[in-house]
Amino acid sequence: MPSSRRQFLKQAASGFAGTVLLGACAATPKSRWRFFTREEASLVDLITEQIIPTDDTPGGIEAGCLNFIDKQLVGAYRRHQNEYRQGLLGLQNSSRGKFGKTFQELDWPEQTDVLDAIEAGDVEAADWSGVSPQRFFQLIRDHTMQGFYGSPRHGGNKNYLSYRMLELDVPHIIGQNRYTQGLDKPNGWIN
Repeated sequence: MPSSRRQFLKQAASGFAGTVLLGACAATPKSRWRFFTREEASLVDLITEQIIPTDDTPGGIEAGCLNFIDKQLVGAYRRHQNEYRQGLLGLQNSSRGKFGKTFQELDWPEQTDVLDAIEAGDVEAADWSGVSPQRFFQLIRDHTMQGFYGSPRHGGNKNYLSYRMLELDVPHIIGQNRYTQGLDKPNGWIN
């Protein structure tokens, strides 16, 4: 029995859709980051660690400040996307201009020197386009602090690291019991 034109078009359309879907599934795996490229993510991670370094307590990397910033840049902080793109590019330009290496290739004191120069605005203006160095530093510093000290539900402060450091109780979240009944652990923490 011959197919009708309508049946033929339905079959052709579903075959085309299947091909497109299969092609999309076989494409390169998506970055684990929502906004940042892998290179940008590694750069932001190092900056957050410079801002809140690990010492006897966890720092920016361990607290997941990068995850907080990345998550917020596709949500509430979407308006700052261009400032981050331009700021990270400017930071790399300043790093290359000062030391001839990318920020990721620098040792700790050199990274600190680059960030100090950016914070002070003591960098080549030609290296920065679209955002001032001081504005970018203030933005990433503020977002790092928010990621470190804010609620984990926003993507940072992994495992309540800053709350534990400050010896604060974990706030009650409706529908979740985060306290032990017997208080057999310090401050009622559930580990």
